[in-house]
Amino acid sequence: QFKDPSYIGKEIIMGVRPEDLHDEEIFLQSSTDSTVKAFVDVVELMGSETYLYLTIAGINITARVDPRSTARTGDTIRIALDPNRLHFFDKETEESLLIR
Repeated sequence: QFKDPSYIGKEIIMGVRPEDLHDEEIFLQSSTDSTVKAFVDVVELMGSETYLYLTIAGINITARVDPRSTARTGDTIRIALDPNRLHFFDKETEESLLIR
């Protein structure tokens, strides 16, 4: 819920943390409204997790996913954003717009 409803319809900044992006099939199936296509620029295997460096609609973003991810550099994949974990900010002041 927005702190100030006057932001509805205005341009704002959306943020999402890397751990709130998922490529596991269970998330993709249950999050059809919050799934986007992403190009995999780099896959970084970290042992207990994998970092995917992605391009989504021309924007670079990092996802921290399960180490069993099948994504490979050069792939186009679907990635699910956890809609309950999105953050919204005023474009000029960078102040959070959500009541949490």
